[in-house]
Amino acid sequence: MPYAIHFISLGCAKNVVNCEQMMALCREAGHTLLDTPEGADVAVVNTCGFLSSASEEAIGHILALGERKARGELKKILVTGCMTQRYGEDVPTELPEVDGILGTGSYKDIVSAVEDVMAGGHPRYFGDINAPVDETGRVLTTPPWYAYLRIAEGCGNWCAFCIIPKLRGSYRSRPMDRVLEEARALAERGVRELIVVAQDITRYGTDWDGQRHLADLLEELCRLDFHWIRLHYLYPDQMDSRLIDVIAREPKILKYLDIPLQHCNDGILKKMNRRGDRAYIEDLLAELRERIPGLVLRTSLITGLPGEGEAEFEELCQFLWDQRLPRAGVFPYSPEEGTPAAKMDRVDTEEAQRRAELVVDIQSRIMDEWNEALLGETLEVLCEGFDGQAMCYVGRSYAESPDIDGKIYFTAQRPPEAGAFVMVRITGAMDGELTGELVEKPYQ
Repeated sequence: MPYAIHFISLGCAKNVVNCEQMMALCREAGHTLLDTPEGADVAVVNTCGFLSSASEEAIGHILALGERKARGELKKILVTGCMTQRYGEDVPTELPEVDGILGTGSYKDIVSAVEDVMAGGHPRYFGDINAPVDETGRVLTTPPWYAYLRIAEGCGNWCAFCIIPKLRGSYRSRPMDRVLEEARALAERGVRELIVVAQDITRYGTDWDGQRHLADLLEELCRLDFHWIRLHYLYPDQMDSRLIDVIAREPKILKYLDIPLQHCNDGILKKMNRRGDRAYIEDLLAELRERIPGLVLRTSLITGLPGEGEAEFEELCQFLWDQRLPRAGVFPYSPEEGTPAAKMDRVDTEEAQRRAELVVDIQSRIMDEWNEALLGETLEVLCEGFDGQAMCYVGRSYAESPDIDGKIYFTAQRPPEAGAFVMVRITGAMDGELTGELVEKPYQ
């Protein structure tokens, strides 16, 4: 019997892909996908559980759906993803609104779970999180001009502050032929910006033969009909000379690299089980900037990590000033149950938050300087439509990744189509985001 199903995806781009796969499986089984929960037989919440705050966000969505369920607006609630994998049976116990749960090893079982729960059952599916990556179709939920391409699952880095390996399993690369097959299908559908994702894309293929194969994959992807290829995330200890060469010479690969550094102090990096020290990081960033002109670097930084005293924090602030990274996400340390770092001494939560705010202030000034340096420049921008609130068009250059960085707002005498690449002259900044005007040239 066909059912009406509504999906909610929370968290990272990898979660988006998992949700898109579940949607495809349900549609292939004859079920209807709804954009809203009203009238749904089943609402599926695909959760993030990386941080306690992410679990709290998921709980908020579940409680809101529970209220709808109590009013008769939907019938059943299924919860999938990292939060259920992390907390297992606690989810239905603590959240009686939930009718069934699936762990991260059971996305492929979504159809069985839907049928089970609608038959009055209470599915508890927890498949092997170290099994080969599921190769299933997807229902794209991103705008038609960009899509994510997941090339691996799991993680083998075992950073002391991170729970991901326990939630997603060991690092498993997808076979290259399957990755390229999916990429070709995306190109044929008109995707212009391909965003290559994994918990760590730089280790792609190392689980096959101990060798890195990301450069090989990128060379093949560049032969396909994409305009932009964006990379998330590259770990600093795995960036070899050949990979840098491919990124530098291939025009389709955007000169925007997201390299999570977390900190710069040698002692803290060692405690966190991060490979490499500050000297290595500084040498790598210098080499990348020298070999890749126009490079925009993005990173993530954590304040309040175990071992971070005032001296270590000041070192982090000075490092950020010295490096002038135009993009950075800053987070106060969250001691996550089940991680080695949670047992280490650390600064208190309020102090970690205060330090994060100070780093954000520094980063804001760095971004303002970077934006000011772009005044008068003309950038290639992927138009994403008209913003009715700002009353102008909006898009992104190579320096803005979707849902992570800001946007570029611009005026145009001749309306550009959403999904078109246009040239925009930068004329100002607005709340840290760039503004400009369309350069009247033919669109691509």
